[in-house]
Amino acid sequence: MTEPTHPYQPRHQPQDKPAFVMCATGEAVTFAEIETRANQSAQLLRAQGVGIGDHIAIVMENRREFLELCFAADRCGVYYTTIGTHLTEEEIAFILGDCDARLVIASDRYLPLVQGAARASNCTLFRVGEGPQDVPDWAAAAAGMPRTPIADERQGLDMLYSSGTTGRPKGIKWPLPQDAPGGRTMLIDLLTELFGYAADTRYLSPAPLYHAAPLRHAMVTIKMGGTAYIMDRFDAKGALELIERHKVTHSQWVPTMFVRLLKLPEADRLAFDLGSMEMAVHAAAPCPHDIKRKMIDWWGPVIHEYYAGTENNGFTAITSAEWLIHPGSVGKAKLGHLHICDEAGVELPIGETGEVYFENGHQFSYHKDPAKTAACTNAQGWTTLGDIGHLDDEGYLYLTDRKSFVIISGGVNIYPQETENVLLSHPAVLDTAVIGVPNADFGEEVKAIVQLMPSVASSETLAQSLIDHCRQHLSPIKCPRSIDFKAQLPRSATGKLYKRRLREQYWNR
Repeated sequence: MTEPTHPYQPRHQPQDKPAFVMCATGEAVTFAEIETRANQSAQLLRAQGVGIGDHIAIVMENRREFLELCFAADRCGVYYTTIGTHLTEEEIAFILGDCDARLVIASDRYLPLVQGAARASNCTLFRVGEGPQDVPDWAAAAAGMPRTPIADERQGLDMLYSSGTTGRPKGIKWPLPQDAPGGRTMLIDLLTELFGYAADTRYLSPAPLYHAAPLRHAMVTIKMGGTAYIMDRFDAKGALELIERHKVTHSQWVPTMFVRLLKLPEADRLAFDLGSMEMAVHAAAPCPHDIKRKMIDWWGPVIHEYYAGTENNGFTAITSAEWLIHPGSVGKAKLGHLHICDEAGVELPIGETGEVYFENGHQFSYHKDPAKTAACTNAQGWTTLGDIGHLDDEGYLYLTDRKSFVIISGGVNIYPQETENVLLSHPAVLDTAVIGVPNADFGEEVKAIVQLMPSVASSETLAQSLIDHCRQHLSPIKCPRSIDFKAQLPRSATGKLYKRRLREQYWNR
C-alpha cells in the first residue's frame, strides 16, 4: 500500500478551527472533534464486521453526524451510499439491496421510513437521535470506541445513486483506491485547481448533503483545511444573510435557486454585503440565459458554471468572462476530451447537434448493471450521460437537453429547455416544465406545466398570455399548445426536475 504524499485529513488541520458549521443551529465542529468522532465511528464499523470494500448507507437530513460518518467511511476503505430523504420506503429498500449495504444509519426523523426497508434488505440498522430502544444508538455505541485510528486504514469512496429523473436510480461505482486515506485524489486535484478551495475557504452549501456535488465539495473544502457552512434547507434571503455574516468566499447553487434569489424583493436582495464572495459555482441543470446574465450583473464575475454527472466521466467549466463571450455554453473540457456523436456513436462535425461523449474520463460502472454501463459506451470506449449538445469551433460545449426529454412532434425534434427558458422569463412564472403529451395526429404535442409566483392566480386568460409570450420568442412548433398549473413541480433538492413523474400523469391515462 502506498503512503499518501499529501495528507488531506482532519487530523492534519488546525485542531481548534471549525471544520464545518450547521447554520440552522450554529453548532460548530472543530477539526479535532471531527477527527475523534470519525475515528470512533470507523472503529465501530470494524466492530460491526464492515470491512474494506463493504458498503454502508446513510439516510438523514443535513446534520452534524452526516459528515462525521462520511469521514469515518472515507478512512476505512468502505463504500458509503447517501440516500435521498425524499424517497419512499420501497425506493430506499431497493437502494439498500442493490448496493449490498451491510449497515444503514438513519436519523430519528427518517427512522420510520428506513426500518421496513432495512428489514426487507437484511441490513443492520442504527439510529442517530431519539428513537426506540430496539434500534441501537450509533452515537452511544461509537462513544465507547477508541479515539485512535483503526489499524487497517484505507481510502474509502462514496457510491452514490443517480437522481432517477429518467428512470430507476443507478449506483455509480468507481474502483476503490489502493492507498491509505488522505492522499491526493482526482476530485481534490480537479476542484482545487478550478475553484480554488484552500485553507482560507468559507464554503456555503445550501443543498442536501446526500447529493453528489454538495457532499463532495463540502468534503474537499474540509480536507483542504477550509470551513463548510451547511444550511439545513435552502432559503433565498437566509442564504444572503449567511454570506454576509460568515464572509462566505465560495458557494454552490442550482438554477432554481438563482431564480428564487432574483425574485426576492429588491430591498431584500440589496440589503446584504456579498463582497466576500470569490466563487459562486452552479451546475446540475441548464441555466436560462437571462437568469445567468442577471446574476452576473448582480454578483459580478464570480459566477462559475460546470457540467458533470455523478459519474465524473468528464467535466467542463466556464468562467463569467468566458460565458459573456460564449453565452449559453457550459465551457470547455477540464476532465476528458469532448465528442459529439450521432445515434450510432459516430462522431459528428463541429456545430452539429448530437449526444455528448467524453473520452479518457474517469473510470466508472453502474453497479450490478453491465448492460447500462455498456449502453453509455460507444465503440471507441467514449462514455455519455445521455445529454444532447454541440461544440463550437473553439471547443465550447452547448447543451440542448437530455436525450430522454426530447419531444418528437410530426417527426420534428423539439428540445423543451428552450421553451422552459422563455416561460421562466415571464414575471408570473416561478417554475416550469415542458413535456410531450399524446397527440393523435403528430404523436406528441408540447405541453407546459407551470408553477406561478405566490401572488399570482391561475386562469385561462393567463394560460393564453403565457402561450402568446412563447410565440413572441419561439417558432410555433416549440410553443406549448396547452398549459396546466400546479402548486409545486417535482424537483429534487438540487433542482433536478423529475419529468418522468410528470410524463406518467399524461401517458398512463
